[in-house]
Order: sequence, then structure tokens, then C-alpha cells
Amino acid sequence: MSSTAILDGYRIIDFTQYLAGPSATRLMAEMGAEIIKVEMAPYGDPSRVFPYRKNKRSAYFVQQNRGKKSLCIDLKNEKSKALILDLIKECDVLIENYAPGVIKRLGFDWEVVRKINPKLVMCSISAFGQTGPLSHLPGFDYIAQAYAGVTDVIGEPDRPPSLPMLAIGDVTTGVHAAGALAYALLDAHRTGLGQHLDISLLDCYFHQHEMSVQALSASQGSIVPRRAGSHHYAVSPTGIFKGPEGYIMILALLHQWPVFCRAMGREDMIKDPRFSTNELRVANQQELIVIIENWLQTFPTDEAAIALLQEVRVPVAPILTVPQAIDHPHHRRRGTVRRVSDRMLGEFDIPGVPFRFSNHPDYLPLQAPFLGEQNKEILTEWLGYPLEQVNALEEGGVLVSAEH
Repeated sequence: MSSTAILDGYRIIDFTQYLAGPSATRLMAEMGAEIIKVEMAPYGDPSRVFPYRKNKRSAYFVQQNRGKKSLCIDLKNEKSKALILDLIKECDVLIENYAPGVIKRLGFDWEVVRKINPKLVMCSISAFGQTGPLSHLPGFDYIAQAYAGVTDVIGEPDRPPSLPMLAIGDVTTGVHAAGALAYALLDAHRTGLGQHLDISLLDCYFHQHEMSVQALSASQGSIVPRRAGSHHYAVSPTGIFKGPEGYIMILALLHQWPVFCRAMGREDMIKDPRFSTNELRVANQQELIVIIENWLQTFPTDEAAIALLQEVRVPVAPILTVPQAIDHPHHRRRGTVRRVSDRMLGEFDIPGVPFRFSNHPDYLPLQAPFLGEQNKEILTEWLGYPLEQVNALEEGGVLVSAEH
């Protein structure tokens, strides 16, 4: 077991805001990287005003930015450019998630930064990527989701598509970016040269089509992915079934079908000509749903039905609400749900870090920064600027700070 964090000694200059970029650097902060979060003066990351807020402090911002150091600076002021370039020289990574072209207008595009720091790895995160016909358009998670053919397959078949109430695209793009950065840093260590990473929400969303793309293409269009509501259109039984109290998720995949039939006391269904193959079960799905739900109603509680299926190892789960998921003992014990303390918000729950390292099992004691909190620390300790020079930059409005 190592007492040194896994990314200890790596320095990252972070031009990200909202969620996709901060999700990447959040993971890297948890692994011990030193991260300078560059925030545009005068207000900083727009997510600082996202709910829930207390005393002008955003729990949303705190969750995504624990362990980072805030440098709030007027990037449109010419005096800031030399300062940022000095910082870039000291960093291993530059990460940004502005719309394509913005970082170039600020003066810190790849062609500039690679000349002053050849080992630097630069990561650009955007909705559609740095190239391609859509690259010039602004976009967020749901916009990329729509273009990726994901939104169209969410919801009931006879109703408009639905939105997932969580940021699947932003967060997974952040994780993809963090993974790509780790590989690129390994490559830079080996070759002595950095590189530019182009990570897009659209690419990351499309990457998650485990069935739709190959099935449509390989079948030459005979299989068309579609909204299927509570039950999968291509695998059965796989879906959400009405239990005696609430709803239960059951996935009795191919080899589990006989086990599931025996658990229901319906061994006759194993070779029933309506249900003996997955294709037949899909074709007769509505009839199968009725049989399964009628069986579930014979139990006094959802828990009793779930327990029986778990005993024979048929994958099954209750449909938990968010409050129920937060309080589940498994999530608490593993750190899937994590209790943190903030200087202004006090204690509250956030999603834990999904990485588990045997040599680095302990969490770091991280705090989210106030706006511009580390202005002086970064410029005096990283760059050796005299305190008088830093004070002059603050007085001139180039640096900004606030206690929230």
C-alpha cells in the first residue's frame, strides 16, 4: 500500500466548466493530481450558481470541484496571457471544454502551447468534436444525446422520447477523457512528447450503443432499434415488471431462462413453443409479461419475490428511488454514496469515486475552492511572482476572488 497518491506530482491547468470537463478533473483530483481551475472573472464557473445553494455556495459546484485550486482571472486582459503561459510551462496537462475555437481566441490553442511545453498533453472536450460538419455548433449533454440516436430509443413506443434525469453523457465523457489522459501521460513519459486529445460527448454517447448499431447494420435493416418502454425489444424477459408492491427489474438472459421457469414453478414453459427461444419470447412478449406479473402477485412483498430469484441467481433488483439508493447499505459500505463536509454547506452526500485501487484505498481530504481562493498561492508558489506583483494584478481587476 502506497502513502503517495497515484497522480501525486502531476500538474493540470483546467479550463473546464459545468460538468464534462470538471468530471474528468474531479477524478484526477481524487487521485492526487494538483489542479489549477482557471475561472473566468468576475463570476467563475457558471455552475457556482446551480442548485442546491446555501449562502451563495452551490452543492453542485462543490461535488464536481473538490480538491481543485481556483485561479479567477480576466482572460480578456492582455496581462493575463503571459501569466497563463507561464503556468502552462509548469503543467503536465491542459484540459478545456470550451466550444471549438474559443481556446484559440484566448491564445492557448495546441499550436501555441506545444511549442512552449513539448511534453504537455492537451485535452479538448466538446459536444461534437474539433472536426466534422457539426463541430462549430454549441451543445450540451442532451443535444449530443439526440444526435447520437440515443434519445430516440428512450421512452414508451407510442409517446415522445424521454429524457434520463441524470447526466449520462457529460459524466461518461469526463471518464473517457480521464482515461485518455492517463494513456497520453504514459505515452509522454515513454516518448517525451505530448499530444492533443479530441474528446466529444457525441462520440462517447455513440460508443454506448452495445446492440443498436451492429444489429441494424449486420441485419441490413431488418432489425431497427426502437423505443420499447419498460421491456427490451430484442431480449426477453428483460424489463420492469409489476410486483405486489412496486416494480421489479428482471433480466433472465438466454441461459437463465430454464432456471427462471423452474423458480416460477413453470418448468413446462422451458420448451413451450411460444417461449422456447429468445426470438419466440420477444414475439410473444406481452403474453409472457402477463404470466410473470401474475406469478409475482402471489408473493406478499416485492422483497420476497426478489429473494427467491436471488437465491437461484436470476438477476433481479428493486426499482429504487433516489432516496432509497442513497440509503442502501451496499452503497454506503462501498463508498458508492459518500458523505463529505464542506466549509459552508456542512455535511452532505455525493456520488463516490468509481475507481478502486488496492494500493491507494483511502480518500484524500479534499475541499472545493472559493472563487479565486488560491490566486496568491498559485502565482507566488508555482511561478515565484513577488507578492507586490500579485497585489497589483488584484487591484487592477486581472485577478478576482470571493468567499463562496
